[in-house]
Amino acid sequence: MNILINGGAGYIGSHVLKQLGEEGKHNLSVIDNLVTGFEDAITYGEFINADLSDYDAIDKIFEEKKFDAVIHFAASLVVPESVSDPLKYYMNNTANTANVIRLCIKHNVNKFIFSSTAATYGEPDADQIPVKETTPTAPINPYGSSKLMSETVLKDTAAAFKDFNYIALRYFNVAGASIDGKIGQSTLNATHLIKVAAETALGKREKMFVFGDDYNTPDGTCIRDYIHVEDLASAHLKALDYLEEHNESNIFNCGYGHGFSVKEVLDTMRKVSGVDFVADMRDRRAGDPAILISDNSKIRSIMQWEPKYDDLELICKTALEWERKI
Repeated sequence: MNILINGGAGYIGSHVLKQLGEEGKHNLSVIDNLVTGFEDAITYGEFINADLSDYDAIDKIFEEKKFDAVIHFAASLVVPESVSDPLKYYMNNTANTANVIRLCIKHNVNKFIFSSTAATYGEPDADQIPVKETTPTAPINPYGSSKLMSETVLKDTAAAFKDFNYIALRYFNVAGASIDGKIGQSTLNATHLIKVAAETALGKREKMFVFGDDYNTPDGTCIRDYIHVEDLASAHLKALDYLEEHNESNIFNCGYGHGFSVKEVLDTMRKVSGVDFVADMRDRRAGDPAILISDNSKIRSIMQWEPKYDDLELICKTALEWERKI
């Protein structure tokens, strides 16, 4: 197939691109504006430096390349920023995604894999943890809302155009770097906990901060379901196979089904790094739920997805080793 990967120079997109390239089954193209991505993370395929907001330019690319499938990562993803600058998120995450979907319909691209988020669930009640795909969606920040709007566009488009099918993958907390150490998370001014902890352990930051220790959790800090980026990437390959075989739309959670608190993550990073780095306490951030853990039974049973790297120490170690390289 001819596959377009939007945002393929970014953290997760580059890992999916790498796994697809290693398979060697498809012709791969990457569109990225390099605002948050890095060209050296593109290990396979043709790179096209373009912005998805330029509808006419993207239209010409679709016309020329004759894509069979789109894997769509391109998005803004910092929750506190989405609260302070919501329009950026609705324009980039929703409007640009809708335009890509519109081009898919125009150019008969019938397979779409969407990078969604557990933030669509908001803050589920305790009796809804771990969250299922059927758990009510109730985002508590514009980031989650912008992604859920895109899911709605996909659902309505698939209902209107029977040949168009999509998979929405709702990510939980992604971390780590490729097992072979070739690519990882290079995001500037990162906000992801494990990357920030790795930076602090290596002295790239003098100290880091924990945002809130008064949540209703055993140690007072937020609990999240951390998934290794290699396992998340493999879920996209499974999703592509699923669309080829079944031609039906679906939504899947991508996580391990259990969580760790912020304090537990920091203790693990201290263990693997051997550095007792400083983490100062701060007030809660806007838009952070206390606990978010996936029920991953659906993706395991329907797509036969089997994670290989469900190990917090391994996740922290690969993140740390990547951080040493950059």
